[in-house]
Amino acid sequence: MAKSPEEMAESMIANLKEKTGKTLEQWLLITNKCGASKHGEILKLLKTDYGMTHGYANLVAHKTLKSDAGSVGDTTNLIAAQYAGDKAKLKPIYDALIKAAERCGDIEIAPKKTYVSLRRSKQFAIIQPSTRTRVDLGLNMKGEPPKGRLEKSGSFNSMVSHRLRLETTADVDKDVESWLKLAWAGA
Repeated sequence: MAKSPEEMAESMIANLKEKTGKTLEQWLLITNKCGASKHGEILKLLKTDYGMTHGYANLVAHKTLKSDAGSVGDTTNLIAAQYAGDKAKLKPIYDALIKAAERCGDIEIAPKKTYVSLRRSKQFAIIQPSTRTRVDLGLNMKGEPPKGRLEKSGSFNSMVSHRLRLETTADVDKDVESWLKLAWAGA
């Protein structure tokens, strides 16, 4: 059975000293002193100045910024923050997507700082409030041609192959449920 994201992170943390020469605590001292405040800045520093691989740099950057689910005690706060302020009116779209995904079968809902990952044995979808007026649904459906509202993910997110732009709960229709089921089945 595939490891959960939390188990994978724990394994990476346990192997960090062997793979990079420093413990997580040592890397956090470095990243906290560097003055970088954005994820990409920390990634660049670790990869360029220290030769760290992307996976480990990403882990350290998330731990530095406390932006991963493991660093936030209650993950419901991550979802609440995503749908706060101007994006509050998008929360019903998120709720409709979660209900549709749960109808596919057993899923894991893994909130991150800016999106929510949906997993089975691996990630099959992400839900992200991208603008004040739109939620993007990213789906992993390699080999599926884009058609109609289903577009290639492009620059949206490299962790998914396709994207749907949803502006109302009515957009979460039978087509969306069908694509969610297809992505779920492939995970």
